Order: sequence, then structure tokens, then C-alpha cells
Amino acid sequence: MTQKHDISASEDIHELVERFYRKLVVDPVIGHFFVGLDLEHHLPRIASFWEMILLNKAGYTTNVTDVHLRLNQRIPMERVHFDRWLELFRSSVDEKYAGPNASEAKMRALSIATVMLVKVQQH
Repeated sequence: MTQKHDISASEDIHELVERFYRKLVVDPVIGHFFVGLDLEHHLPRIASFWEMILLNKAGYTTNVTDVHLRLNQRIPMERVHFDRWLELFRSSVDEKYAGPNASEAKMRALSIATVMLVKVQQH
């Protein structure tokens, strides 16, 4: 078994994001949200977001709330979708990473899922 290490570099985040999205796009609960998504364009942006969160790197400028509110208008999002997103994110982290940044990533993901759920329910 491979020894787990903490998320400490951009390469770790890019690997995590790719691992996570491989699960998302085929998931029976939330995969439909990702149909037609240009992953080649999207994954670097998502990696940039997590680099900002976990590594304090500048570069991510998209308003993530607006993106999800627009998506919710096309395809309504419910609690079950956010719960599944969180479950897949946590498992993607836990498969390879352990340490303070891995824990921070999972805590931030919980916060993001919670805030996004509230925002789409209010919208």
C-alpha cells in the first residue's frame, strides 16, 4: 500500500482534482451536472481554486456562487446532490492524502457544499 502524504504542492491538487472529476462525471446521482463540460478547460480552473484555498496561491477569480446559481436555473440542485459531491470529494482526498491540508480540504469542501446549498435554496 502506498504511503499517504499531505496535499502540499500544485501537483497534488491537480491529481486530486482529476481523481475527483473522474468520479463526478460517471456518478449516477450527480454525473448529469457535468455532461458536456469541457474538462480540459474546467479542471485547471478548479485546481486554481483549490490552490488558492490550500496553498494561498493567487489566480482564481471566478465567482463560484454565480456559476452554481446559473447552473441551478438550468438543472435544479438539491441537498442529495451536494451530499454526494461532498462524499466523492472526501473519498478522493482520503484515497491518497492525509495531513493538515487534506483535513483542511475536506473541511472547506463541507463549508462550500453547505453555503452553495443555502444559496441555491434561497435563489
